[in-house]
Amino acid sequence: MNLLNVKQHQARALLIHHRWRMDSIYDCLDKGRERMLRDAGIVLQENNILAAAGSTEPWRIVHCNVCFEDIAMGVVLTTDCGHCFCNDCWTQHFYAAVESGKKQIRCMAVKCPAFCDEDHVRRLLGQKYPEMAKRFNRFLLESYLEDNDSVKWCPSAPNCGRAIRVGAGERYCEVECPCGLSFCFNCMARAHSPCPCTVWEKWNAKCSEGENIKWILANTKSCPKCFKPIEKNGGCNLVRCNCGQSMCWLCGGGTGFEHTWTSIAGHSCNRYKEETGGKTADTSRVQMQRYKHYYDRFKIHGDSCNVERQKLAPTLQERARLLESDLTRPLATRDGDWLLRGHRRLLVSRQVLSHSYVFAYYMFGGDLRMQQRRGRAASLTVAKNLFEDQQEQLEQHVERLSELLAGADVAAMAEAEIVPVKQKAVTLAKTVERLCGEMYKCIQDELLTLLVDPMTIAAYRPDGPDKAEELVA
Repeated sequence: MNLLNVKQHQARALLIHHRWRMDSIYDCLDKGRERMLRDAGIVLQENNILAAAGSTEPWRIVHCNVCFEDIAMGVVLTTDCGHCFCNDCWTQHFYAAVESGKKQIRCMAVKCPAFCDEDHVRRLLGQKYPEMAKRFNRFLLESYLEDNDSVKWCPSAPNCGRAIRVGAGERYCEVECPCGLSFCFNCMARAHSPCPCTVWEKWNAKCSEGENIKWILANTKSCPKCFKPIEKNGGCNLVRCNCGQSMCWLCGGGTGFEHTWTSIAGHSCNRYKEETGGKTADTSRVQMQRYKHYYDRFKIHGDSCNVERQKLAPTLQERARLLESDLTRPLATRDGDWLLRGHRRLLVSRQVLSHSYVFAYYMFGGDLRMQQRRGRAASLTVAKNLFEDQQEQLEQHVERLSELLAGADVAAMAEAEIVPVKQKAVTLAKTVERLCGEMYKCIQDELLTLLVDPMTIAAYRPDGPDKAEELVA
């Protein structure tokens, strides 16, 4: 309003036209103020004689070109564009527009591009249709929420009804709603960094098959000919696939069909033999086992995070409270905040580890398209080794931090015992923070740059997603 010297409803119409992006408005402003406003359907009120007369001569009679009645100026409405109709016709026009779901209502005059002042819409609808006036107010709010890339509804279920706003250009970030849910602002899924949104979506679809894959791994073996999983339905260890191939259930190797209750002709598998060469592995089963490897670690760290949040957190809070309330201790050892800071680092690091296995499953399994350029394979190998080294180090230090915090009953310790425990906890917390930051940097700068399809991840936050403020309308 101040920048362009326009009214509130005109400023809103302009922002809606540009999807609430001020940078777009600044770009269009270079072409001229009048042209920009005209393109957005905004007509400025300059020398509106009828509007001026309505405020000073309410008894003056004018003709309404909708109902064709002669109406006193006191019960007509003149818009910025200068068109004048009676209040009853305007009210019905506003009602029909809101009923059809319009957030912006244009003038009734034929081919007039001007938008009506929202205050006029509220006032006239409120007099005859108060519920429709409330609905119109809701539409105005939704125009800001649904057309604005910086504002989104919290995806909690059941929905908490809060809208969250982030800064311009912060699409790839993770936020925590006041209701407690942490989510990715880009894809609206639960917080999943350092895993890109596209990869996380693929993983969720994959996990729906997870229990079936585990059952197949535990209860079937693959045919050595067609590689399809086979379930044994009898006591004999010679089984036959639908493709016609016979195999030994004990070792999974192909055999002939002649056999007795105790042996298979020409086949023995009681001795362990090393694989000497050749491609004998069942590709489909190897892929399932690979998935199980990453899924198990993803779930183990996720489960550990839940336990440490639900059970360890109250314990540490109580220990910190007892420590700080013990006035017989020196002031330096009464500080229990290091326990809570270490716990926050632990939870964030657990989630980073859990999600890092999702990223590794797709990044190093050939499911993401790589750029075809010289040295790409070598670059991937180097980056993979760096990533897995960081992952291993982070895993080790996270376990140490978890063990230390769980066993640190500082309220029962003497002063001399608390100091080394505190120093070790602070050091471990800083170490896992550094390793998490390095892993994020490796993913963003070394690995994602090798992909054909551009991807990015949310920035690392040592204390977890930013706590967002609720947008109050």
